[in-house]
Amino acid sequence: MASFSLNGPDTAARKSEFRNRKPKPKLENQDDSELLTVPDGWKEPAFSKEDNPRGLLEESSFATLFPKYREAYLKECWPLVQKALNEHAIRILQDDIACDIIKIGSLVRNKERFVKRRQRLIGPKGSTLKALELLTNCYIMVQGNTVSAIGPFSGLKEVRKVVLDTMKNIHPIYNIKTLMIKRELAKDSELRSQSWERFLPQFKHKNLNKRKEPKKKTVKKEYTPFPPPQPESQIDKELASGEYFLKAHQKKRQKMEAVKAKQAEALSKRQEERNKAFIPPKEKQVVKSKEASTETKIDVATIKEKVKKAKNKKLGALTAEEVKLKMEADEKKKKKK
Repeated sequence: MASFSLNGPDTAARKSEFRNRKPKPKLENQDDSELLTVPDGWKEPAFSKEDNPRGLLEESSFATLFPKYREAYLKECWPLVQKALNEHAIRILQDDIACDIIKIGSLVRNKERFVKRRQRLIGPKGSTLKALELLTNCYIMVQGNTVSAIGPFSGLKEVRKVVLDTMKNIHPIYNIKTLMIKRELAKDSELRSQSWERFLPQFKHKNLNKRKEPKKKTVKKEYTPFPPPQPESQIDKELASGEYFLKAHQKKRQKMEAVKAKQAEALSKRQEERNKAFIPPKEKQVVKSKEASTETKIDVATIKEKVKKAKNKKLGALTAEEVKLKMEADEKKKKKK
């Protein structure tokens, strides 16, 4: 439950003052460029209590139902909750800080695809989200079907763009690269007034999911206004071949003859396949060249002489060895005596 209360007369007076206000006249010597540009180092003056002495004009209250036996526990824990929330709620009340809540639950219909894209925004161990926080100077929290962010207005604008592009299947790394380039370009005073399109990368979307072509392609026939010819019936075929006028036993005989002819063809094919195993392969005929025959003639006489010389050498070597052995044996016998 939530209830809101507004101070009636104060708000009505303020609305009438706002309507009756007239725009300030433009100076003659003032250019439009001077109105649009903001000088370097300029900051908006802080909003203090003196600017709003009456306090907040809007009051909001909410109530939550809980069981009665938990009342004592909640009273004990409530100071701790207030103490923990004071550190986080102070930042949102600053003048140059705003907040944005982005609903992403309805952007993707498929649940599995939604979970993958949300995880892509967070990155491995939260690295993508941390890089986005450093570049935009915003605190970002991804929870369930929403993405909440706290920070300056310019950073919140970039955060919303990155989140929506991620849900549209554009990887956040592309936007992070552009943000890094923009941050470096903003440091240069000469490039601030120029267009940055030539420096920013141009990423083209590639559709990798190509449609699979069917294996059997059906070719469309040419259109004709006339219907196709009627196919012949079995009676028409019999009339054309003359079988229609044959008697029953003649038709039966024809069928038997056709069956026997098919069987004979099958038997002949089988017999041919069996006989192939007994047919010897054709041998290649070796043709002797005449030049090789003349070159390879053997001289028998020279071979015989060579064999005789080798035998004589071996016999001579054996006899000399035998003589030496006899001489050694004789010397040994004399020594023993």
